[in-house]
Amino acid sequence: MNLIQKSFKTLINNINEALIGIDKKGRIIVMNNKAKKLLEINEECMGQCIRDVVDKSRLLRVIETGKKELHEKITVNGKEFIVNRVPVKVADKVEGAFAVFYDITEYNKLKRELHEDKDYIDILDTIINAFDEWIVVVDEKGYITMMSDAYKEFLNEKKPEGKHVTEVIENTRMHIVAKTGVKEIGGVQEIKGNKMIPMRIPIKKNGKVVGSVGKVMFKDISDFYSLSRKITNLEKEIQYYKSELNKERQAKYSFDSIVGNSSKIRQIKEVAKKAALTDSNILIYGESGTGKELFAHAIHNASKRCSGPFVKINCAAIPADLLESELFGYEEGAFTGAKKGGKKGKFELADGGTILLDEIGDMPLHMQAKLLRVLQEREVERVGGNVVRKVNVRIIASTNKRLEESVKNGEFREDLYYRLNVIKLTIPSLRERKEDIPDLAKALRKKIAKRLGMYVEGISKEAIDYLMTYDWPGNIRELENVIERAINLLDSDLVIKPEHLPTRLTSNKLKKYKLKSRYLKEIIEEVEKEVISECLKECGGNKNKASKILGISRAGLYNKIKQYNLEDE
Repeated sequence: MNLIQKSFKTLINNINEALIGIDKKGRIIVMNNKAKKLLEINEECMGQCIRDVVDKSRLLRVIETGKKELHEKITVNGKEFIVNRVPVKVADKVEGAFAVFYDITEYNKLKRELHEDKDYIDILDTIINAFDEWIVVVDEKGYITMMSDAYKEFLNEKKPEGKHVTEVIENTRMHIVAKTGVKEIGGVQEIKGNKMIPMRIPIKKNGKVVGSVGKVMFKDISDFYSLSRKITNLEKEIQYYKSELNKERQAKYSFDSIVGNSSKIRQIKEVAKKAALTDSNILIYGESGTGKELFAHAIHNASKRCSGPFVKINCAAIPADLLESELFGYEEGAFTGAKKGGKKGKFELADGGTILLDEIGDMPLHMQAKLLRVLQEREVERVGGNVVRKVNVRIIASTNKRLEESVKNGEFREDLYYRLNVIKLTIPSLRERKEDIPDLAKALRKKIAKRLGMYVEGISKEAIDYLMTYDWPGNIRELENVIERAINLLDSDLVIKPEHLPTRLTSNKLKKYKLKSRYLKEIIEEVEKEVISECLKECGGNKNKASKILGISRAGLYNKIKQYNLEDE
């Protein structure tokens, strides 16, 4: 390689554009380092036809026409270029051509981003001012940098920009959010006598808080309650249609739906989660209202059968003569009133999924024998038919009866009991896990308020204390009824208090005394007054008899009656 050739190669390799040259046959004879990088080609392409290497170069067309082509835009390997193509002529004959590629990818990207930013700012400004939004933006020190026209008009501030937000907006916390970087959504803020609901969001750049933006979500708190009711009603409609479509064959709850963090409920949930991973039969025992069905739903949804149907049947709610056809189905003409074409039973409907046999302890003995056969053979035969149908069903049985005692009393088949009792889950009663009551009450309050289309602020500590002291014979179902009753009796402050609870919960006077912050002497006197009053009532006003029961003298009793104004007792 002579000096001229070396100089030419150095020259083309030091320009910032990609350059490729071809001979009149279209073979690549020149390429610089920039071409290799931008066009993703290598030294092995030398001597190859340009069409096979860079199809969009269009250099062969220049060879044919002999005319230069300037400023054409093309895309190669996802990159955007402006290309200039020039023929190489010797004695007016085209002996080759070369192309110079100018990479404009980054330029176009930046241009698009700037254009998009401008469009975004214009759109945002239009939204803020055209839709009557009350919005304010402050910097990290709390000084206003922007405020919507509607907000300015309400505050009667023509130019609030540059002022500290506390000078312009009453009861504001915008400067606090700009300082802490913690967003605040909800709450009530009073401005010029109007109670409104705001949201305040920190503005961050490169991980640093540089300000905050605030928006009045509801300009009047009554608007919020109205919208809340509308949303609740819409959700109820959606839930109704969803449940109508799937109510027969879908499990609605998961283990996350089971509220509580007590050791007993955590332990039983762990066992249930492990049981869900198997295909064995499960027997769930628990008092009425403890949530046995909830566990059955959760087990199905956590099992490998979760995509299959979940079918439940209450063995106690169906008359004995209809239970067989409900479980196993029937053929056409099997009995008077039989549906044309017959009907599938619950086991067939549950094929590939799970069947919940609720209140299994109330199943008649003759049906227990037929159920045992299904468990053993995994097949069913419809009433009035002679075709045996195979079923692949996982069985979960639940009961509030002690089946061991039922077996001893001859009310439940022993062989069926052991078939069902592969994995036994005993759900604790609510009185055994009272520490879960606050969480349960909160969850039920939200659930019931949503169902009733009402807004409930919360439950007072005093009311929770009363809930904690009650024994709950009806378990969670009874707690749910109490919460629903309280919500229906709510006052304007929307908080459940002791006065909204039934008297069976609040009649424990000693608990009431503990709830009040008073001196011991006052508490003792009130207890003494209550005891004497009750004793006089039980004795029919006979003070001699009452004094003997109370263990004090008759004169002492008269003094107490006078002290506590109990003369009319």
